[in-house]
Amino acid sequence: MKQTPISALLLTQGVPYFARMLDKIRKHARGELREDFHEMIGQGFDGRYCRFFGIDYAALKARTLQGGTDDEIYAWVRQHGRPLRDEDIAIFSTFCRKRGWRDEATVNLEKNKAESGLAHRTDLVTFFDYYEVDEGRAP
Repeated sequence: MKQTPISALLLTQGVPYFARMLDKIRKHARGELREDFHEMIGQGFDGRYCRFFGIDYAALKARTLQGGTDDEIYAWVRQHGRPLRDEDIAIFSTFCRKRGWRDEATVNLEKNKAESGLAHRTDLVTFFDYYEVDEGRAP
């Protein structure tokens, strides 16, 4: 049975979404990722994370498929990516958690909500909120 990725709210070393990105890589490689997620693999938040950390998505995918825990892969990213301070990562993490809330991505969030039959859900103000409901983890 095809599956959705794990929650974007799960943290890896305090960073949201990272575990979801790795989960998508693993599930896709095993043929378990729902097809509607295939188009955005390596793009969207995946691409944004790779650009922020200074890691090529293909290299991250290869490293992930070699095996290891999310924490081990995160350590690899920190070692092989661009130098970042903890404060940089905290600011980026906050940005990602709030993406879609009163910013230039709001129009895309509202479009996604409408396409999913969730346009009436005014409580879904970020992409992470939307993922939780659209993927069946929250009411």
